[in-house]
Amino acid sequence: MLRQEQELTRGSYYEASVTRPAPAAPLAGRVGVDVCVVGAGYAGLSAALELAERGYTVAVLEARAVGWGASGRNGGQVIAGYGHGGEDTYEAQFAPADVRRAWDISMEGLQLLQQRITRHAIACDYTPGYLSLAVNARKARALQQRLEHMAQHYGHEQQWVSPQEIAQWVASARFHAAAYDPASGHLHPLKYALGLAAAARAAGVLLFEGSAALHIEAGAAPVVRTAQGEVACRYVVLAGNVYLQAMGPALAPTLGRRILPVLTYMIATEPMRRERADALIRQRAAASDTNYVLDYFRLSADHRLLFGGGDSHRPAPLPKVAAGMRRLMLQAFPQLHDLAVTHVWGGQVDMTMNQAPDFGRLGSNVYYLQGFSGHGLALAGMAGKLVAEAVAGQAERFDLLARLRHRKVPGGPLRAPALQLGLWYYQLRDLIG
Repeated sequence: MLRQEQELTRGSYYEASVTRPAPAAPLAGRVGVDVCVVGAGYAGLSAALELAERGYTVAVLEARAVGWGASGRNGGQVIAGYGHGGEDTYEAQFAPADVRRAWDISMEGLQLLQQRITRHAIACDYTPGYLSLAVNARKARALQQRLEHMAQHYGHEQQWVSPQEIAQWVASARFHAAAYDPASGHLHPLKYALGLAAAARAAGVLLFEGSAALHIEAGAAPVVRTAQGEVACRYVVLAGNVYLQAMGPALAPTLGRRILPVLTYMIATEPMRRERADALIRQRAAASDTNYVLDYFRLSADHRLLFGGGDSHRPAPLPKVAAGMRRLMLQAFPQLHDLAVTHVWGGQVDMTMNQAPDFGRLGSNVYYLQGFSGHGLALAGMAGKLVAEAVAGQAERFDLLARLRHRKVPGGPLRAPALQLGLWYYQLRDLIG
């Protein structure tokens, strides 16, 4: 699977539009620190940065390179709240006061992202604004009810875009109505991940790339082993999401059944004239439809349309992906038929069954962060802050989210068929309403 996914990273617009620093050396020999973090994505880097700023010594083990996983290949959308319907999960399980606390944690994640961009001078093309787009009248009614619910119960105000106004917001006949959220936005995800890594290293974090964690020797003083070295520590933070299982079954055998790896794809067009790009989406907001199997898109800083979707449970050949994604893009924007697709890539998103995040502990001193369900840009950064609080003995907020109950995903030979059946089920719901 990793070999196939590596092929899907080679055409990434994000990789083509950054200059990575020289790779960090792999771990060799034995290192002793307070905390070992596994995974150099948003969650792991955020945890490392927060812990270092609190005075802890930290080592980060990354199997590939900083931001190689979802943190460097996602849609770049910085969205308030939790996954599609994630708030409903909290409302079903928590008392109203705790539901509001969970919501406030997600909103703090948006603020934290902005603070880090400013404090660490991370040039990542941040642009405010996000559109939730309904494709028909029935979905528009549901979206408007959701907008009113969020305002009434969470104080989260969004602007309703009526069918009469929608053409002023997005130049597409596909969409019926929308909700505009000024608190959300979008950015270049790999630039942001590399910026977090630079900030963490400046704070004293030891970062080792090409260093897959293979085994954890649990206990009061855990040891995390790689192929060429080991980290002795007091705490471990597992932030590898779907890739933890690829590193080896001995690392965290119980976590794989708690999340679904879903492949999603993106394409980038050739650059447009700025005026043409500006005419596509008002205020150059990020956007996605409200379908269960959704399409999402935004404009890049160099005036390309970045368009994503096409959820699947296994990789497809790049030419097939590019052709399929281009068809989806032209369904929304047929006026872009003359633009070539210059980049195509994909990657795995870690979904939970209820699309709310999955945080917890394995024993008393091994923490895990996963299941961001498409909302990881802000939420994974906040997760890093919460786990740092927990390590420091202030676990109230971490434990609030860790209380959430999750259904397990079928394992063994049933896993892939169950995922495909689930995708077909949601596609059918989108079709028939």
